[in-house]
Amino acid sequence: MNDESSSHCQIPSPKPTTPSSLNYYHPSPSRTIYSDRFIPSRSASNFALFGLSTPPPSDGGADNDTSSSSAAYTALLRKALFGSDLGFVPPSTPDKKNSPVTTTNPVNRNIFRFKSETRQSLHSLSPFGFDNELPGVSHRPAKARRIVPRSPYKVLDAPALQDDFYLNLVDWSSHNILAVGLSNCVYLWNASSSKVTKLCDLGIDETVCSVGWSQQGTTLAVGTSNGEVQIWDVFGCKKVRTMEGHRSRVGALAWNSSMLSSGSRDKSVLQRDPRVEQDFVSKLNGHKSEVCGLKWSYDNRELASGGNDNRLFVWNQHSTQPVLKYCEHTAAVKAIAWSPHLYGLLASGGGTADRCIRFWNTTTNSHLSCVDTGSQVCNLVWSKNGNELVSTHGYSQNQIIVWKYPNMSKLATLTGHTYRVLYLAISPDGQTIVTGAGDETLRFWNAFPSPKSQNNESAIGASSFGRTHIR
Repeated sequence: MNDESSSHCQIPSPKPTTPSSLNYYHPSPSRTIYSDRFIPSRSASNFALFGLSTPPPSDGGADNDTSSSSAAYTALLRKALFGSDLGFVPPSTPDKKNSPVTTTNPVNRNIFRFKSETRQSLHSLSPFGFDNELPGVSHRPAKARRIVPRSPYKVLDAPALQDDFYLNLVDWSSHNILAVGLSNCVYLWNASSSKVTKLCDLGIDETVCSVGWSQQGTTLAVGTSNGEVQIWDVFGCKKVRTMEGHRSRVGALAWNSSMLSSGSRDKSVLQRDPRVEQDFVSKLNGHKSEVCGLKWSYDNRELASGGNDNRLFVWNQHSTQPVLKYCEHTAAVKAIAWSPHLYGLLASGGGTADRCIRFWNTTTNSHLSCVDTGSQVCNLVWSKNGNELVSTHGYSQNQIIVWKYPNMSKLATLTGHTYRVLYLAISPDGQTIVTGAGDETLRFWNAFPSPKSQNNESAIGASSFGRTHIR
């Protein structure tokens, strides 16, 4: 046999008979020559091992012993390679006087043919278990559904938290401070230290109807029952100014980068700039009943307002009349939320007679979809870290629902409040929401994923459960 590790093939040099232009032979037969041609030698091949026909053995008694030994070895090797179930019969002990040893041919089995069961068994070796799928198709493991804890990780007692659908008494600042209006006072709860501070007391003749943090988180606006808007420096714990203009209670507040919008029971929305002397710089007219919902878009270019007249309006920075009007809701529109992920995507929710969450594209002025929730929609907020949103509800379920957008599948339904869930705010990191109700409790839920885990369908770990008093 040739040495496969050698870089050249050694072949015996036959005696040339005719000249050839392709091969050159040396006259001396004893010399080993080197050539670029590979001529395989099959003299040592054992064809019988694979059931192939072999040349008949040469005559002569001297070769019979060798042939018998080779046949016995072949049978043993065949059994070791292919098993004993292929129909091979071991050769009998040879007799010098008898003919050469013969062996039975193997059973006709195509060992290397493709079989359906072989393909299935190989496919089943996939760690993802796609046994019944078509071969050649790329598969990915199904993502596990994200688990949302069903219980709040903290509960605060909030005595005198009003059960009034048209008020907005809870807001969470960018400095992780929660502002809550309780009767005629405003309290601040530091989420980092759990320290409670009383910011102001309006007196017995006035109550708090709304609170709203500036985007910087250092200034808090307070809407009152007599139509005033107070501006407070939180870190200095002092009132900066009082702004008038409304003739009735101020139940909705919304900041953009420099402007403050206030909505009132007097049906108007006032645009205010705390840096100028005037109490308001413009007045927006359009609603026919109390304004109970206000939200600026994330780019501070559009203001959405909802009212007890079942209307949803969109205003720009310079308009005094709504540039978009949506009249599909059949009950008061308090729940309003702009998507932080898709430009111009606006969600709104209707009251008891409506119960629907509707989605709008304000860039094309189109109604995208509608979902009947089965309960009064009180609040909406989008996740900052993923394409999800939370809705809170009143009559009759008093539940909190985490939705996956755009298919609006329910990720979780959270219960615990015994009154309508009228108040909702989201933490600065976008993971936690706080809800408030007329049962005089504030409940904190790990509802949304963190920024680092927004692509991982993993459970959000809940902190230890506790219950304290906010005052």
